Amino acid sequence: MKSENLPSLKDIEGAAKRIAGVACRTPLVESPALSRMTGLEVFLKLECFQPIKVFKIRGAYNKISQVTERGVVAASSGNHGIAVAYSSRLLGKKCTVVVPETVIREKLDTIEEYGADVVKAGRFSDQREAKAREIATGNGAAFIHPFNDPDVIAGQGTCGLEIAGQLSQFDCVLVPVGGGGLISGISTALKALRPEAKVYGVEPLGAPKLTAALQAKKVVHVPSPVSVADGLVPSALGDLTFGICSRNVDGAFTVSEEDILRATRAMVREAKIIAEPSGAAALAPLLSAESEKFGKRAVVVVSGGNISQDLLARTLAS
Repeated sequence: MKSENLPSLKDIEGAAKRIAGVACRTPLVESPALSRMTGLEVFLKLECFQPIKVFKIRGAYNKISQVTERGVVAASSGNHGIAVAYSSRLLGKKCTVVVPETVIREKLDTIEEYGADVVKAGRFSDQREAKAREIATGNGAAFIHPFNDPDVIAGQGTCGLEIAGQLSQFDCVLVPVGGGGLISGISTALKALRPEAKVYGVEPLGAPKLTAALQAKKVVHVPSPVSVADGLVPSALGDLTFGICSRNVDGAFTVSEEDILRATRAMVREAKIIAEPSGAAALAPLLSAESEKFGKRAVVVVSGGNISQDLLARTLAS
């Protein structure tokens, strides 16, 4: 991957100016309860406090604010679609979002509330992306990739820019991984500003695309990825996100479904933060018996809070 195709710190700083007043500078706070549980100082970067309750607004708005087409099309399991619909509404763009047939009802409702047209297609990310690209070509609209785009990555990188400015010292940052856009952006910012800090990816055992790619030293497609963390199940990284992760990411952890639900329960019960499983997943490695490997002070990126009421009730009851 040529370095000129990858976003730089300068690109991330430009994105921060572009999204100012739309995306929030989210809190970075210690959770005393989670610190007690893990034996570490655990700081939470609360992207679930964004206006749409998920980090995706950063990359979506940064990208859409620069496209010249009057319409945009996205493929999404939910959160990227929410961000694209929200950003399109602000920017006066016509928006279509292709979602899986198994989309979470609350996420679907939110996408529609922001005025997007919704198309259901298949179950997996490659199926909905193919449909979205078909629609974009037919309509002369811009396709907004959820992660494999320099402007989207730069927008997500503003989260890392904030972390570096909010906390003077930390040993590591744990980031949930779907297609790798968030960890690519965060790691680009942190390796420029806090090179001593480790950056780790966390992904479901049923969708280990980062782990497989780092081991194989190339993009690996995971067949039929599945997880309760619906935002973390793309079948593969993109070529851009793989290029960045292979340079910047210090390691990856796969976590089981029970690990993810345990982290979700801990986030709600102990930290008093409503997080969806995708958003809570990065906490899971810290709840393991090997938490000492993460140093003394860890930042956990809580990437989103769009959990269904039914899943929240079942998670807390278990």
